[in-house]
Amino acid sequence: MPTRQAIWLPLAAVVANGLLVGASLDQSIKQLPARRRIGVTAFAAYSQDADLRNGIPWYATLGLGAPALTLAAAAVGRHQPPAQRRALVLAAGLSVGHLLVTAVAAPVNFSQRTHTGDPAALARVFDTFERLTAVRTVLQAATLAAMVWALAAAINPSSRPPEPPRPPPGLRTPTTGADREATH
Repeated sequence: MPTRQAIWLPLAAVVANGLLVGASLDQSIKQLPARRRIGVTAFAAYSQDADLRNGIPWYATLGLGAPALTLAAAAVGRHQPPAQRRALVLAAGLSVGHLLVTAVAAPVNFSQRTHTGDPAALARVFDTFERLTAVRTVLQAATLAAMVWALAAAINPSSRPPEPPRPPPGLRTPTTGADREATH
């Protein structure tokens, strides 16, 4: 029977990663492409008022919280059955990848503040940020998939190898001649 942590931590990581993927897809599919319709200067004003103000605590909580839960689940899961352990190791690696790309993407997005009034520079900032966001979104979605796999492995006993049968108490197991000689 799996421990509570073997189920609850992956479940929490699935929820957090799901929210993170949703936020990233919103930005990739809806927000960043809008700059081509409304203009880069108007988009920068929106982004600075939304993403770089109220959005900072939201994105920081999701962007750091989901990987923290994923890494915690992987740490706790190191003693779990092989299928769950493999999924957790994969999710942890993908989370680290997401964090590394975010370490590049966040400063790029913040750099728009220094280019206010320069549409060409803002366009370069948002083009770069859009590419990095696409990479992050793929890593986040893959992390979510790996965490769902880990959760399924924790919940589904058929994904675990069967334990070998144990002899009843008091029953001696047969030994070979080599075993007897080693004990004498």
